[in-house]
Amino acid sequence: MEILEKRIRQDGELLPGNVLKVNSFLNHQIDPDLMFAIGQEFGKLFTGEKITKILTCEASGIAPALTTGLIFHVPVVFARKSKPSTLNKECYETEVFSYTKQVTNKINVDKKFLSKDDSVLIIDDFLANGEAVKGLINIAKKANSKVAGVGIVIEKTFQGGSKWIVDNGYHLESLARIANFDNNTVHFVGEE
Repeated sequence: MEILEKRIRQDGELLPGNVLKVNSFLNHQIDPDLMFAIGQEFGKLFTGEKITKILTCEASGIAPALTTGLIFHVPVVFARKSKPSTLNKECYETEVFSYTKQVTNKINVDKKFLSKDDSVLIIDDFLANGEAVKGLINIAKKANSKVAGVGIVIEKTFQGGSKWIVDNGYHLESLARIANFDNNTVHFVGEE
């Protein structure tokens, strides 16, 4: 997605440890026009799939998931990283390791929001090692929901998460695929 790649080059900041900081448009401050374009692109890429829910993880996955939900006209469900007192014991729960924060979080979804009748499209902001996506797939499995596909805003192809997703038979679409961060520069897949 050219507009996204341009924005990553323009406003992204490379940090030690292969971390790409995009908090000026995706992770802290959100560019609503870019998010809407991202939702439209996911709508095109997953056309034909019978999607009943969009599933993501709080907090950075919510913006692209919401705009994708608008395109598909379906509810957006996000897994919470902490269990609020208002959430009863009836929830699907799993553990997810955060590469960026180097912590393991329990994520959970209230059982009333996912069921065997759902076909979910998982949307997330980043794909590195795939831990968040694996956790969301695990929650969908616990609910006996079908995973119609996985949509990622920014993928780091060199970290292996995409291989696991594809090798396990899931339809994966990433809007910006990073090959490497050579010489403190972002290089996208397919560039010479």
